Amino acid sequence: MKHQQRTQRDLTRLNAIVLGCLVGLFAGIVVSTFRLIIEHLLSLVQAVYGWLGQHPWGLVSWAILLVLMALMIGHWVKQTPMIKGSGIPQIEGQLAGELDYAWWPVLWKKFVSGILGIGSGLFLGREGPSIQLGGTVAQGLADRLGFSGSRRRLMIASGASAGLSAAFNAPIAATLFILEEVYHNFSTLVWLTSLTSAVVANFVSNEIFGLTPVLHIVYRQALPLKYYGLLLLLGIGLGGLGYGYQWVTLRVGQWYGRLTWLPCQFDGIIPFLLVIPVGLWWPITLGGGNQLIVQFAQQTPLLVPLIGYFILRFVFSTISYGSGLPGGIFLPILTLGALLGAIGARCFVAVGWLPTMYVANFMIYAMAGYFAGISKAPFTAILLITEMVGTLQHLMPLAVVAIVAYITVDVLGGAPIYEAMLQQMVVPAKAQSDGPTDQLEFPVNEGAGLAGRQVRDLAWPPDTLLVGIRRGERQVIPNGDTILRAGDTLLIFTYQHNRAFVRQQLTHLNDSSTQPSD
Repeated sequence: MKHQQRTQRDLTRLNAIVLGCLVGLFAGIVVSTFRLIIEHLLSLVQAVYGWLGQHPWGLVSWAILLVLMALMIGHWVKQTPMIKGSGIPQIEGQLAGELDYAWWPVLWKKFVSGILGIGSGLFLGREGPSIQLGGTVAQGLADRLGFSGSRRRLMIASGASAGLSAAFNAPIAATLFILEEVYHNFSTLVWLTSLTSAVVANFVSNEIFGLTPVLHIVYRQALPLKYYGLLLLLGIGLGGLGYGYQWVTLRVGQWYGRLTWLPCQFDGIIPFLLVIPVGLWWPITLGGGNQLIVQFAQQTPLLVPLIGYFILRFVFSTISYGSGLPGGIFLPILTLGALLGAIGARCFVAVGWLPTMYVANFMIYAMAGYFAGISKAPFTAILLITEMVGTLQHLMPLAVVAIVAYITVDVLGGAPIYEAMLQQMVVPAKAQSDGPTDQLEFPVNEGAGLAGRQVRDLAWPPDTLLVGIRRGERQVIPNGDTILRAGDTLLIFTYQHNRAFVRQQLTHLNDSSTQPSD
């Protein structure tokens, strides 16, 4: 009997790997194609702006073309609202049971509209759409295979991981981002399937784009320890400005709402028109910003132009994203971080605290710090920059800057940006006692209100049944006297359509409960 159970457990994990390979292959092909078309289109658009600079009579026709594109994308957004914006909150909402959508309309509309928006030079990133495209491809495969419930969510999470991996050639960071920021689930099957799909998607991407890291930055040597004090100042500055970026990004949609003369689905007309002068005067800034990062790391401008580039990127990236056009903020955040790193390094050089040779190093560190503060995912930030730059020499300074920036944003009251975006999209759920049963996994974190409480003392949401507690590698069968511990994962049965309500109620219970007195 024990031998049969061991065999079944091994087959379960083997099946997870097979599914991960299948998802990684299809998601890798779709996202790599998406990325390839964007790169070629962006190069073409930059050439067009060079031509328009010599032939200004063509600007009217170009503006009309961009407006028509904005109208077409706006029509799709009105038909299928789930293609708006980054796509990461949509995937997070699916995995939490708070959102759902039909996969095929989202897949092709997000694919085409993302290419048109990002490839036209708007300050949007490809990584958010890539995550949603990967997750949506996996959703389609799950529907074809007849999967539902936890198996469907497992495939969606692995598809999202594959999408980010193919977008950035960063399979380890992609897996960790899904676990840390999107799914909030570190169970064995989740990380195993997500890692497998990310690795397979990375193979597909490497076949198309080669092995050169996405942000291959040449630097002279690692930062000596005597300059680490400057990293503390850099991290504090990144955290403060990261909180400012959160504040603006979460409110720019409301500012667009004040434009009552323009239907909300056509807000994209504004950035599509504003990108024209940007393309004419600063064509290197077009797109997500990876070209700008690599070029500025090789030949860094002086302090005043750097500040100008940062203001331009900050303002126009929030205008681009706030319009609701399909596109992400992931790569634009890294670009802003690189500019802030260059600005900080130039300031340190000007006062004699830092040699000029370390400017490129500070750009690398600041990318991780700015992203860690805004997303509040420091582990992902450190690994992402390590994989994207292609060297392990910066792990220590990356960790220092990421931790300081994270703590700074936390002290200021900032929330994880993608979680905050999701909260703007969902409404309080109502209890629903219908549909098939499904399993909900809910983590008990350190310092949470549920930790240290007995099962019998908690007011559980209606139509729920606590059937197990995953505690490390073993599973505990709970009873009324069972005490919940930090690190536990609660396994709860409820109706499939009731998952969102139960999760929201447990989150409120977790936040409002108090620790028992000793």
